[in-house]
Amino acid sequence: MQRQYNLLEWYFVYIMANTNFMKKNFLFALIFCFCFIQSAIAQPLSAYVNLQNQVMVWDNGMVRKIDYLPPLEMRTGRIAIPYIDNSRSFKIYYNGGVRPINAGFTREFKVTDNLITYMNASSLNVFDKGVTKNLSTLVETYYVGDSVVLFYDGLRREYKAYYNGGLYPIENFLAGNAIDAVKTSDNIIAYTNYANQFRIFYHGQIISQEAYSVNSFDVGRNTVAYVDINRTFKIFHNGKTSTVEDFPPESYMVGDNVVAYISNDGYFKVFYNDDVKVIGFMRPQYKVKDNVVAYQDISGYFRAYYKGDITNLESYYPESYEMQYNSIAYVNRAGMLRLFSEGEVYDVTNAITESWELSYDVIKYRIGSSLYKIFYKGEEY
Repeated sequence: MQRQYNLLEWYFVYIMANTNFMKKNFLFALIFCFCFIQSAIAQPLSAYVNLQNQVMVWDNGMVRKIDYLPPLEMRTGRIAIPYIDNSRSFKIYYNGGVRPINAGFTREFKVTDNLITYMNASSLNVFDKGVTKNLSTLVETYYVGDSVVLFYDGLRREYKAYYNGGLYPIENFLAGNAIDAVKTSDNIIAYTNYANQFRIFYHGQIISQEAYSVNSFDVGRNTVAYVDINRTFKIFHNGKTSTVEDFPPESYMVGDNVVAYISNDGYFKVFYNDDVKVIGFMRPQYKVKDNVVAYQDISGYFRAYYKGDITNLESYYPESYEMQYNSIAYVNRAGMLRLFSEGEVYDVTNAITESWELSYDVIKYRIGSSLYKIFYKGEEY
């Protein structure tokens, strides 16, 4: 199929045809950067099975039919949708098309923002932006983040990390009960080694974070929060470690570049951009997921903290809500399906929905037995 160019791309093509060599090279670089930015901000995906039992994918505002029978299992990532079809073949929808991976060999699979891992018997494989790679033929234990995989290679009897297309050896004495002290999220791994030293794998490097084991820790993108052996609360973020409290917090949760916690003296605080903001003297119900903090304030209101700003959502705290990426979704007391996303609040629909699901920042909902709708950034599809 011939590719359809947008107006900006045609404009670059026209200019390149009418400029000298030096300018052409400069403009080529501009086009490359423009295409890279377009790829980097690609919209998330959504998928459903329609009344005719066909598998439909919503991708960049378009709905595509990718299979004629309902899958046995399907999961939605940000840039890819892996599934086991009706005949037990493992397939991946990626970049506008379906790629058959194998026929009947895959027994489990996981998907994140950028990666898909799948097990064929004891063999662990990764699908990374269109490229498939076998990590080890003998794996029992593994953890997956958005761009990192930690696994125990049973052949070499050591832990390894897959990151950015490469394999990195992690200490080969992580065995037995030591695996309980490992956490992986997004692009980071934190663990306690055989000598009870606390270490962080970040951007392909192992950082000797603490000489002794820690009392507790949690991880998120670019971020590790932990209580050290002296009961000091510290946060590692973007390669920098800060002591944020001299005493351990009552509770804490870590997201992507954000940490919410209730301090020892009863203050609710949020760490973001290497700074701690005091929300108030209160011990609220709260949740952290990816880039968003949701909590009940001292007046009982439902509020969202997102990248430094606080948004009031409701005058009460809902019994249930879903959070992913930059978004919070819930049905309020008036029966309105409401979405908070990237700092904006949208009333999606007040129709009676049979079901709804938040996938990254996309809401998929069903009205009646067969009418599916997709809502993303204020637009309904």
